[in-house]
Amino acid sequence: MTGHNFCAPHFGMGGGGGRVKLPPTIKLTHIFFILFIMCVMEANKTEDEDHGYHLFPERHREGKGLSRASVFTHKKRCQVMLHWVLERNPYAKLLMDAMKQSGCTVYKDRHFSCEECDSSVSGGFDAATSEIVLCQNNILDQSHMNRVVTHELIHAFDHCRAHVDWFNNVRHLACSEIRAANLSGDCTMGNEMKRFKFGFKEHHKVCVRDRALRSILAVRQVSRETAEKAVNDVFDTCFNDHEPFGRIPHSKNDATFAYRNFQNRDRYYGNL
Repeated sequence: MTGHNFCAPHFGMGGGGGRVKLPPTIKLTHIFFILFIMCVMEANKTEDEDHGYHLFPERHREGKGLSRASVFTHKKRCQVMLHWVLERNPYAKLLMDAMKQSGCTVYKDRHFSCEECDSSVSGGFDAATSEIVLCQNNILDQSHMNRVVTHELIHAFDHCRAHVDWFNNVRHLACSEIRAANLSGDCTMGNEMKRFKFGFKEHHKVCVRDRALRSILAVRQVSRETAEKAVNDVFDTCFNDHEPFGRIPHSKNDATFAYRNFQNRDRYYGNL
């Protein structure tokens, strides 16, 4: 905001500029009272303009008919499951260590937010705030939380290591969605069977392609043809980019071995 600041620590009532002559009907106390009211109004206006509400998306949402008790229960359950995955899940631990090594340390209280969401989504990565949103009303069990956190941490890892133009380059978005679907466990045989999707040869690739396409269409207003072209253009390169796992972790055991290899690789380079 530009212009005169009425709330400055001095008001220019005297000094080198000369004295201000007040009409006899106005007392100095009236002037200070008016200035005080203007200061309060100015402070309230500033709060309304830029109090960072974009960091707290729930402050803007419309009520969805849930009681406070229900929302509190959802949030508490979400926070407990989040704590478990960050402490014990090898997928998440590897990604967080890799981000720390790249100069992007992840803090639970700063970079994760449990919130009420639309019923069609489970989570998201907010590139504007570097914050992972976990949909507390839609993530109902620990295995689902594990996959969502891993999926969104892959986006966060890509955001950390590369100049990703999330909002203007659909190919960049497609690449990260391919990697997230490929490496997070979204497309394991067990999860596909739960979705009643069965396949044999190349089914993992089919699943990754399908889920990347669906994710793009869910978050961007582009045609299906545009989304399909973006996925096809970058698919081979991004599907074969397994960082930081070094492999496709098809199971928790695979992720555990990948995490151990990552730690050993880190120690090796640390001793050079």
